[in-house]
Amino acid sequence: MKRVPCNELLDSDAGTPQEIAASLNDLKNINRWFGGIGTTESMVGKVAQASGLGRLSLLEVASGFGYLPNEVRQRTRRYGLELNVTLSDRSASHLDHTFPSVAADVLSLPFPDSSFDVVSSALFIHHLDPDQVVACVQESLRVCRWAVLINDVIRHLVHLMLVYSGLPLFRSRLTHHDAPASVRQAYTIDEMRNMLSRIPGVRVEISRHYLFRMGAIVWKLENSHV
Repeated sequence: MKRVPCNELLDSDAGTPQEIAASLNDLKNINRWFGGIGTTESMVGKVAQASGLGRLSLLEVASGFGYLPNEVRQRTRRYGLELNVTLSDRSASHLDHTFPSVAADVLSLPFPDSSFDVVSSALFIHHLDPDQVVACVQESLRVCRWAVLINDVIRHLVHLMLVYSGLPLFRSRLTHHDAPASVRQAYTIDEMRNMLSRIPGVRVEISRHYLFRMGAIVWKLENSHV
């Protein structure tokens, strides 16, 4: 199945405030029902184990209102790992300031080098072309100490068929456009590995998760020694 880049409606806030809010709520449900929370939780756990730290600072980029990192934070607390979450999104209107938040471009983050232990994203990287993926990860590596975490969908024909069958679950017309578009322009694991291999000084670990999710950890070798 060939990758088909597409402009997703939520990217440009192409809807009323109510439609945008409904689309963000649909994203929350997609992450809750279809493996998004567990994928990030698994990767965060690996960083905690490698670092030996009981407290990690995490910057979530392209965060929306931060439902996913908040849910991961609640889960990790149950086994003694505390996450200090900061949110960043290109659109200030997507942030509700439950956590420290900043509106910023992922390619030019307004933080000093090594400001956070981890930089994470979910359902975002597929919006970028391959060169932008590399640039985004390099910028995220600049501001992190340990690793960049990528939680995203996998492009596959069966996945696309499942998305179309599940569209009645979602409220927003934006989601009805964007969900299939996300799968069509998502990357395969091999494509992701090839893109990340262009970045020097890292080790890449990619795993498959529930219902066509991938979790990619880009370890920053100069600091993490993993």
